[in-house]
Amino acid sequence: MSTTITVTESSAPAPARTARPEYKVTGRRVLRSEWAKLWSLRSTWITLGLGLLFLVAFGVIAAAHYKSQINSGERLRPDDATATALSLSVFGTNFAQLALGVLGVLVTAGEYSTGMIRSTLAAVPRRLPVLWSKSVVFGLVALVVSTIGVFIAFMITSGIVSGTPAALTISHSGVVRSLLGAGLYLGLVGVIGTALGALLRSVAGGISVLVASLMLVPGLISLLPTSWQDNISPYLPSNAGESMFALTHDSTTLAPTAGLLVFLGWTVLALAGAAYRLLRTDA
Repeated sequence: MSTTITVTESSAPAPARTARPEYKVTGRRVLRSEWAKLWSLRSTWITLGLGLLFLVAFGVIAAAHYKSQINSGERLRPDDATATALSLSVFGTNFAQLALGVLGVLVTAGEYSTGMIRSTLAAVPRRLPVLWSKSVVFGLVALVVSTIGVFIAFMITSGIVSGTPAALTISHSGVVRSLLGAGLYLGLVGVIGTALGALLRSVAGGISVLVASLMLVPGLISLLPTSWQDNISPYLPSNAGESMFALTHDSTTLAPTAGLLVFLGWTVLALAGAAYRLLRTDA
């Protein structure tokens, strides 16, 4: 007597499946991703290097020019007559802000130009953490580089103009506050550039608006009647930012704290516009 054993398909052992790790999108991981993307670009190293070079080189050139005028006995121009080692050392901020602001635009608008933004938003569907992470990462990098640059520029500049009416030391009242304010200003310029890139989604458009707001608009405001200038000029982004690191102030400029608050307001406005478009329109 034989027994037949039938093995049905359902009783066969199921093939072993490889367990896949579960990955969750967290703020820390988004920050790490944006940090890696920032430093993987050659333009990051080049532009940050240019920003640092502008800060130091133009400050040294301004100090050397001032010292040569003093030594030759030339009559100083009104701006040079009131110059200090601090004002000479931060002379390069006008040029460094362009380098850092342009790089900020590239950080966000560059992804729209290459189409990489679709992959980024697919990995982070909530979208806004991408904007916050890009802004925080690049803002902190710009802040650190700028602060290092202005302190180096001041150390060199103060040595050049030592023994002249412009001489100042690091221990002089308000100097450290002004140097830190200059670094913070340039860091926030980088954040504004990042926001403009996300808002306009165009490298050319973001750079154009950045240059216009920081350099062209103040010149146009100078064509207005004096009473209008006094009421509008102090609240422009560049003028409010300059008051953050100015050593002395008058009735036509804001106090350092007021200038910081105004410039923060412009930064928040740019970020709010970028966040709104990021949420409302497709990549």
